[in-house]
This record gives sequence, C-alpha cells and structure tokens, in this order.
Amino acid sequence: MHQVPLEEFYRRLRTSPYKGLSSAEAALRLTRDGPNTLVQRKHEPEFVKFLRQMINLFALLLWAGAFLSFLAEWIRPGEGNVFIAVALVGVVLLNGTFGYYQQHKAEQIMASFRDMLPPMARVIRDGILRQIPAAQLVRGDVILLEEGDQVPADARLFEVSGLKVDNSSLTGESEPQLRTTYQTDKRLLESRNVVFSGTTAQAGEGKAVVFATGMKTQIGRTADLTQTVATREIPIRREIRHFTRIISLIAVVMGGVVFLVSFFLLENPLLAKLIFAIGIIVANVPEGLLPTVTLCLSIAARRMAENKALIKNLESVETLGCTTVICTDKTGTLTQNRMEVKRLFLNECIHTEADARFEPEELEKLQLVASLCNNAHLKPDDPTQYLGDPTEGALLVFSQRFHDVNVCQAACPRLYEEPFTAATKLMVTINLVEGKQLACLKGAPDVAIGMCDSILINGRPLPLSEVHRQAYLSAYEEFAGKGERVLLLAYREVEPREFWRNEDLPGGGYIFVGLVGMFDPPRPGVPEAVTAIRGAGVRVVMVTGDYQTTAVAIGRMIGLVTVEKPAVITGEQLRVMGDAMLEWELEEKEVLFARISPEQKLRIVQALQRHGEVVAVTGDGVNDAPALKQADIGVAMGLSGTDVARESADMVLMDDNFATLLPAIREGRTIFDNLKKSIAYTVTHAVPEVAPYLAFLLFGIPLPLTVMLILSIDLGTDMLPAIALASEQAERDIMLIPPRSRKERLVSARLIFLAYGLHGVMEAAAAFYAYFSVLHAGGWRWGTPLAVNDPLYLKAVSAFFAAIVICQVANGLMSKTHRQSLLQQGVFSNRWLLVSIAVELALAAAIIGFEPLHPLFGNASLNIGDFFLAWPFAVGMLFLDEWRRWLIRRNVRWVIKLTGC
Repeated sequence: MHQVPLEEFYRRLRTSPYKGLSSAEAALRLTRDGPNTLVQRKHEPEFVKFLRQMINLFALLLWAGAFLSFLAEWIRPGEGNVFIAVALVGVVLLNGTFGYYQQHKAEQIMASFRDMLPPMARVIRDGILRQIPAAQLVRGDVILLEEGDQVPADARLFEVSGLKVDNSSLTGESEPQLRTTYQTDKRLLESRNVVFSGTTAQAGEGKAVVFATGMKTQIGRTADLTQTVATREIPIRREIRHFTRIISLIAVVMGGVVFLVSFFLLENPLLAKLIFAIGIIVANVPEGLLPTVTLCLSIAARRMAENKALIKNLESVETLGCTTVICTDKTGTLTQNRMEVKRLFLNECIHTEADARFEPEELEKLQLVASLCNNAHLKPDDPTQYLGDPTEGALLVFSQRFHDVNVCQAACPRLYEEPFTAATKLMVTINLVEGKQLACLKGAPDVAIGMCDSILINGRPLPLSEVHRQAYLSAYEEFAGKGERVLLLAYREVEPREFWRNEDLPGGGYIFVGLVGMFDPPRPGVPEAVTAIRGAGVRVVMVTGDYQTTAVAIGRMIGLVTVEKPAVITGEQLRVMGDAMLEWELEEKEVLFARISPEQKLRIVQALQRHGEVVAVTGDGVNDAPALKQADIGVAMGLSGTDVARESADMVLMDDNFATLLPAIREGRTIFDNLKKSIAYTVTHAVPEVAPYLAFLLFGIPLPLTVMLILSIDLGTDMLPAIALASEQAERDIMLIPPRSRKERLVSARLIFLAYGLHGVMEAAAAFYAYFSVLHAGGWRWGTPLAVNDPLYLKAVSAFFAAIVICQVANGLMSKTHRQSLLQQGVFSNRWLLVSIAVELALAAAIIGFEPLHPLFGNASLNIGDFFLAWPFAVGMLFLDEWRRWLIRRNVRWVIKLTGC
C-alpha cells in the first residue's frame, strides 16, 4: 500500500482525498468489514472454565467420596458421614477456585492492546469534517491528525505539515519520527509515508487515507499473534497434572482393590465396605496439595517482589528454576542507558572527553553539528540532564561545556529534517547558519563515511584520501572495540531552497568532522550476575539493536563473551538465514544477536525452544509481546516497558536491571526444591493413613483410624508445615548445579519411593506401635472383639493419630534439606516451620484432649506419655535421613540413584 502511486491508491480504495467516503458507502463497508476494534479470539465461557476445574482427576475422586459419604449418611444418619461429605466438597471448591484464578489471564492482555486505540476520530465524509467513534472507521476513510492525537487505524499520508509520530510502542524507536508523503523504504514499518494504529502524533499535523482497520492493522496482527502463542504450558502446571495422575491412579486402584477384597471376603454390610473405600481414596488424595502449591508460589513471589521482580503469573516462579537460556537486550538492561561522551576523533587525533587540546575549528564544527542535528533537549533547571534519546542527550551535555546549546539552536533554525531510522542509520537536518543553508549529518560511521569526500584538517577541508580513511577506520575500530557507541558527524553547505523534500537532500559531498565515542556503562552488579548465572549452567544470549562490535565489547566487559571470536548474527543475516542454519549457529558456545528488530525475537525464541531449551526473554515494546508470550517465561521492563509488554510477560523487572534476574533464578530453583520437599512431606502420611484399612481387611483388627482424622491431618495439622517449607532458605549449592532437565519430574519415582517406601513405612510402624501399646496396656489381646464406642479402642485410635503427627514433626524438620546436613542448614533457621509445628501439635492436642470434638473424630483423650509414644521412631527417622544426606554428599552413587537427590 505504501509503494503504490497516490492516484492509484485512491482508485483502489474508491475514495477521494478531499471528499472522503459517502456516509452510505462507509456504512456498507462497516457492515462488510466489521468495526475498527481489536477482537479477542473465541474462548470458552467463564463458567465453563470454572467447571473444568471441578472435574479434574482429583476433583472427580473427591466428588465420588463426597457422594458415597452423603449416601452413607442417608442410609445410616448420625454417624458423622455428612461432615466428611461437606469437607470433601469444600476441598473441591477451594482447589477449583485456585485453578480458575491462575488461568484467568488472556483478557487482561487484550485490554492492554485496546487501551492503545483512541475512542474518537476526526474524519472527512461527504466532504464534511466530522468526529465519529474510532470503531466506525473503514478502509478509504480520510482522517485528520494533530499534535497529541492517537492514530486510530493504519493509514497512508497524502498531506503533512511537520508531522512527527511516536512509534516507540510499535517499533521500539525512542525518538518521534518525521512523516512524509512519499515512500522512504520498501518495508512498510520503516516507510515514513504511513501512520499506524496505536501510535501518537507528537508534533505537526497531517491527513491520511485509512487502508487497514481492526485486526488487519499492524497492532491487530501483533495482538492476534500474541493470542496464538499464548497457549504454552507452564512446566509446574504440567508437573502438577502428572503428579495428579499418579496419585489418582494409586487412589483408584487401592480403593477398588479394598472394595473388591472386602466385598468377597468380609461379611460386613455393603455400607461399611463403601466407607472403607472412601477411607482409602481420602487417605491417598492429598486434598490440600493445590492450595499448598499456590501458597508456596505466593510466598516465593512475595520474596521476589522484595528484590524488584514482580511475578504476574505465580506458576512462572518455578520456571526460572529450569531456565537454560536467557535472551536479554543490552541497552537499559545490561547497561545503565546513560550515555556519556568518552572520546573524540578530531583532526586525525584521538582525544578523551576531558582533553582541552582541541583544534578550535574542528571543535566548533563538531559542536555545531552535534547541537543542530539533534532532537534531545537540555532541562532548563539542570543543563547536565536532558529529555530525549540518551545518545543525543549525551551530545548536548558535552556540547554545553563549550557553548550555550539553546542559543546555538535558536540562532540556527531548522528548515528540514530527515530523521534517523533503522533502515538509513542516518539523520540529516537543514539549518540556516549565518545566512547560509547547512546540511548537518549524524549517523553510523560505516554508512555515513560513504557520503563524505572531504575531511576537516586544521580548519581546512581536504580531500578524503586513503591515508585519512585508514586513520578513521583505526579510530572507529578502537572506539567500538571498547564498547563505545560511535557516531560520525559531518556537514556541507547546500544550495538555498524555500522548501525541502527528502529527494532534495545531498547524497554526498559532506565534510567529515570527526567521530564521537559514547559509552553506556554496565549496570552495577551485572558482571557478577552474569558470572553467577553462567556458573549455574544458564546461557545468556544478548539480543540487541546495537552494532555488533559494540555488542561484543560490552559482552566482554560483563563476562558474557569469553572466547576470542563469538558467533555474532546480525539482523540482515538473520533475515536471509534458514531455520536449520539458525539452529546450527545456536549450538555455538557463545552467540550474540546484533542489529536485531523486536519482531525477530520471536523467531530466535522459537529456534531455541526447538533446540530443547527453556527460554526466558526480556522485552519492553509492543512488538516484543509475541516473543514474551512464546518464551517459557517472559520478562518485561517495569520502567521503560509498554503496558502491552508488561501484560504479556510473566514477570516484570521493576528496575529494568539484568542483575535482578540472579535472585529470581535462585528463587525459582529454591521454590522447585521446596515444592519437592513440601510434596514429599505431604504424601508421606498417606502410608500410615492407608495401612489401618489394609490391616483391618487382612488381619481383622479394629480399625485404627477414622476418615475424619485423616481429613484433620490432610487439611489441618499438615497444611501449615507444608506451606512453611516453601519459605525454607536455599541450600548452599543451589546455584552450583545445572538447571534441571525438562524430563525431571517434580514428583519422581525416587521421591515416591523415599516418601512411601521409607519414611511412610516408618511412620506406619510408629503408629501401629502406639496403637497396640495402648490396647495392650489396657488389657486387650489379639482376637478380642472391641466395640466402636469402647473407651480403650477410642484411646488407641487417638494414639495412632498422635503417632502420625509426632512422626510428621520429624518429617518436617528433615524435609528442610535434600543434600545439606540439617545442622548446616540450621534446625531453627525457618521460624515459620517452627511456628507451624507448634500449631500442628496444638491442633493435635485439641483434637485429642477436647472432649466435645470426640464424637466427630471418633477418638478419646490421652495422657502425655501415650501422646509421645512414637518419639523413638521420630528420632530414628531424623538420624537415618541425616545419614542418607551424608552419603549423598560423599557421592555414594547408589544412594543418589535411589533417592533422586
């Protein structure tokens, strides 16, 4: 559309630049094409999403248990089954609400895109200027733009007067771009004869013909692409689902086996057999797991917020722990985005910025070009501060040391401007200087040097010889090799014109004045963070729009580049590079991407993911949104980022500092470790909860544990310690081990063995020891029948329950660490765990000692000695696990293989 001659453009759209469309034609096109709005892809209704959370495997098992409990209460009322049913329904609703909340994100992203569109637009229809809702714009409408207006649709300009548009939200360009009525680039986004929906007019005015509306605009396509890639599955969600399947399978199989065995072998009523099946299901399903996981992630997110990292999606906290590649931009993230002039190349000599031994002619010309070919502004109250692009601001601050920049700019008014673009890499202004018209050139040295045929030496222009070129190249390479951003400044006198157009600008004949080397220093802490992150086995890939030489130099300063020749891929190379070649290049140890546009980030991320990497991406613009969504974890900039980028990301760096990722990665790894500890702690009690039912069926002993006591453990005494383990400090070697593999499970077979086959068996043994000790002390002998309301039996049930609680206290302490000694980690280092253990013991004491609760739980009071009957087993568990960790630290392979640590 931007390349077609204007007359042909009008003809194709069947419109007039002066009369616009007729009202009837506009209404017809609105009906045909739809409104000028961003449309969200069709999603399930909210109530369907919520209902889906109520029918997962966990939920179905608990619904079945609740149904059987209601049925048992209906058949034989008054036995407490209704309390079991209500508790199970409550667990399902609680878990479902947590799950629904975590998935309710997409609408916020689309809202941030919609906020970029104006509510009203000025349009010419039937030859009359009108103001209409922007949603009613159609292709062919003629719109008017003035300073401060938001552009309502993609349109081609046919009349402009000093119009400048801020495209930063779409393209990432920091400076407002001057608009023209003619094509300046083959690429639509780079050509200045078009304006784009969602951008803002910063100065001047213009008229344009709309050629794209709604989802067909550039921002609409970006929004649609963002929605398309927004369906990735977060690793922790996948792991929870995997764990759910395992536990559900165990629960269903064991419940079914128990029911079948009791059905064929026992004479008990059918109702009693159903109650046994309920007990098995309830004992195996960790009802409090999902709230525990969510609260654990919330604790980690709060700690990360204290370190300037805001987590928007809780489940993404853990993703940082398995991240293998970080794609980060340079300016403002690795560096301070605070440019300073460091060195100059003038009169074939290199000077530092503090050097006063300048030739006056060269310095005067350099100051003149730097002040005039510039769109930044010094702050009136502080001339060391500026508004605008940091590169241009640094030039003004430097020039202000030698002359008054504002006076110079006022004395030399600007007649025309050819703004800098990523395509041209140049900026040219025409200024009236002492009655003459002067073209001032500022740009990338490798491009601008081709427009120069003279060099200023000792105040006189001399032909630019090969010797001069070699001196220039030597200085350029030295500047860039030290990480400095280099600009070439030049000028020439031009023939006076009343009006200037782009095609009138001189393409050569400029006088080379000098080079300016500016340095954007690395942020404090970034080199140390890069070293630590790489030491943790995470690759850091720089993706920047800067020059490749500068990128490599900054990479060396911060420890990102350690080899002599890293692989450097430019945007131009990437544009013609196939996917196979890109993936081949990514196998290099150190890879940097330079002169990359924001839209190319998505392709880089996808290539890394095809390579099996878990990718984190930083970004700040609208065009970064697809890459941020495609990444396993998107990281937006809180200070410089757009609303769309922040909404698309999972995490926001509130200080835009790469070093903030270091504690975030440590926290991600810690939370994965802590979730494993919490889950291992939680599932361990399933063995002593299931064992009583199996013993009852196989050996005919009185049932040692009731379903309500099982629920009191799962949702009462064990909830707080499981959550408190999430606040456990990181183990010492957490950042010395590689990222976990995608294949590593949150709940592995080894963890199941440790929890079920070792710790769970010891807890069951302790509980049976306490149970039979109380029965034996009361005179009961094997085979003697006991009534369900016998005080001795109820007391033994309390002893069984108390033994599980006491052993879980020991389990909570030894779950503090996987590899380090408990003494090294600190027995009392986690105060929340200590508080939760105190609460756990208090709850158990209340259930056992408070007589009004006994009918509900089916137990009786204990003396203090019977309450602590299981203490030898608890101490034994602590010593046995300490020995296991000692063997792991000694690298005893069979222990590592067996326990998965």
